[in-house]
Amino acid sequence: MTLYNTLSAAQRAGLIDEAGQERLTLSFYKYHRLENPQAFRDELYVAWEKLDVLGRIYVAREGINAQLSVPALRFAEFKAHLDGYPFLLGVRLNIAVEQDNKSFLKLTLKVRDRIVADGIEDPSFDAGKAGRHLRAREFNDLIADPKTLLVDMRNHFESEIGHFQGAFTPDVDTFRESLDIIAGELKGHKEDGNLVMYCTGGIRCEKASAWFRHQGFRSVAQLEGGIIEYLRQVKAEGLENKFLGKNFVFDNRMAERISPHIVSQCHLCGEPCDTHRNCRNEACHILLIECQACVARLNGCCSEACVERAALPAGERKRLRKGTGAPKKYFRGRGTRP
Repeated sequence: MTLYNTLSAAQRAGLIDEAGQERLTLSFYKYHRLENPQAFRDELYVAWEKLDVLGRIYVAREGINAQLSVPALRFAEFKAHLDGYPFLLGVRLNIAVEQDNKSFLKLTLKVRDRIVADGIEDPSFDAGKAGRHLRAREFNDLIADPKTLLVDMRNHFESEIGHFQGAFTPDVDTFRESLDIIAGELKGHKEDGNLVMYCTGGIRCEKASAWFRHQGFRSVAQLEGGIIEYLRQVKAEGLENKFLGKNFVFDNRMAERISPHIVSQCHLCGEPCDTHRNCRNEACHILLIECQACVARLNGCCSEACVERAALPAGERKRLRKGTGAPKKYFRGRGTRP
């Protein structure tokens, strides 16, 4: 039996259209010691392929991190399968704020060293000793306290299009970079401040809150379920939404609207904009915020040079890519940080 995806994105998109069924996009994670991650990964692939699950899932000895979509009509079967594993029984499933049937176009399950790359090598660190979990109401109350230090545990390209009011948003590309930067910035508040953190769905905060407690921070808490669960509770309980802008997501949607505020700018012209896209030049493919006027002006590219490169014959583009090294992933240009 094949235990990996064999269809192209175009083929899968066609099958989704042909099926004509609504799909649910969701995410979940669980820190749990797995003795044989590879066997667990293979077991999941066999079961989930039958359920037409699509998505990006990482499995490691420390647990599972999953972002995926499933046919709405098969959600109950999918949930029953998860509940069949004692450590996943009742795991919180963060249903996406905005749905898109093509949020994922293949099923990718990978075994990794860790489900969240952190760079932590301290053998005495226990990731199971996380900080206090806050529901939306308590979170809103606590971040209103002047002694609270609110920290965004996401990367700069996530926080620049949306963040909580008053949050410290580290200018980093990866989670592992943020740990030392935050610890250094806030080291003078280990005893007298309430360290509160948030991320997309909670997985990064789960590890970060345990790490900062390990580093000696006295009062550490995290937003339960991240931004996605926060909005659900805000709507259900009629609370004030303290999040401004969009929530960046790692699938084909790229973001979901949380509030009408536009807190970022087009990286090329500086006009208000919060739409991410990748440069159409395959040799560049850099992620940037680009307004519709610049998209039209540059034909979906990030610069005049990339417009010229993208227009070349495929063979010439391939020749020019040789020996140039890995392209930059994230744009850092005219657009200002919020």
